[in-house]
Amino acid sequence: MELNERKLNILKAIVKDYIETAEAVGSRTLSKKYELGVSAATIRNEMADLEELGYLIQPHTSSGRIPSEKGYKLYVDSLMSTCELNDIEKHLIEESINQNMNYMKDLIHETSKLISRLTNYTTIAVTKNTSNVQVIKHVQLVGLDEKSMVLIVVTEKGEIKNTIISTNIQIDQSKLNLISDNLTKKLSGKNITEIDEDFLNYIKYEITENSLFIDKLIDALNFDFEENNTAISLSGATNIFNFPEFSDVVRAKTFLNMLEEKENISSMLKSKGIQKENLNIIIGSDNECEVAQDCSIITATYNIDKNVVGKISLIGPTRMDYSKVYSILNYMGLLLNKK
Repeated sequence: MELNERKLNILKAIVKDYIETAEAVGSRTLSKKYELGVSAATIRNEMADLEELGYLIQPHTSSGRIPSEKGYKLYVDSLMSTCELNDIEKHLIEESINQNMNYMKDLIHETSKLISRLTNYTTIAVTKNTSNVQVIKHVQLVGLDEKSMVLIVVTEKGEIKNTIISTNIQIDQSKLNLISDNLTKKLSGKNITEIDEDFLNYIKYEITENSLFIDKLIDALNFDFEENNTAISLSGATNIFNFPEFSDVVRAKTFLNMLEEKENISSMLKSKGIQKENLNIIIGSDNECEVAQDCSIITATYNIDKNVVGKISLIGPTRMDYSKVYSILNYMGLLLNKK
């Protein structure tokens, strides 16, 4: 069954309408509110096809449809357009950046609070804790079994950190020793804040044969260090009560409890989703944190002069206004790139 332009336009309209209303969307509603150029009967047939393809869900018999995770992912990846911020929103973001430009930690955390107010979502601000930066001295990989190995990192302060890495490829210990020696040469004397995307690409170029494995390795290395070398702050945690999806007190309480655990936050932030420019968009079950799998998380990583200054993540229901969040986070990035 072909996913033609008409189906795409109808899916886009359904996603937009459901984001605004939180109510299942029917064919009559679409024909009245959106200029789709076809009758309600045609829209109804196309909606049935979209449901069969997995892009829509019919929550109740005789009700309208709502987007599925697959539908949201297609919308974010291909159909979503940016929205124009109004002058007040632009002014507030610019003012927050200008007032805190001399202190990066404040810039990220204060702007995160502002974005929470502008979007009504919960925000997480992450900045490097420079007072506790760890410098790498030695890296060693040790095979555990066919599908896993342990990454051991020794810091210049003598601290030893280890993380288990799961992998689908089997590498014998002699090869792991060569990779360990190569990584030690490249990483020794560096702290985690110096390991940016350009440096990671350089490492993968040097170890081409195992570049996919290196992705997992660097993710593990980043996660291990970030747990102890980041300052994290939350804003608008109780905003979740404003969404009908979380009107159930038990569900809302589970969400708040999740945010109290730094381990959960770290798990959410290391999940991989749809990549759009400097944004990572995680929708539903793509989240590695199980208790957040009915949420969406959009994370922006901000750089000044190619140095990472921090991250801002927004958490909300999967019925998130992706276009609005995308536009706000991108506008902040544009302003920072001019500094």
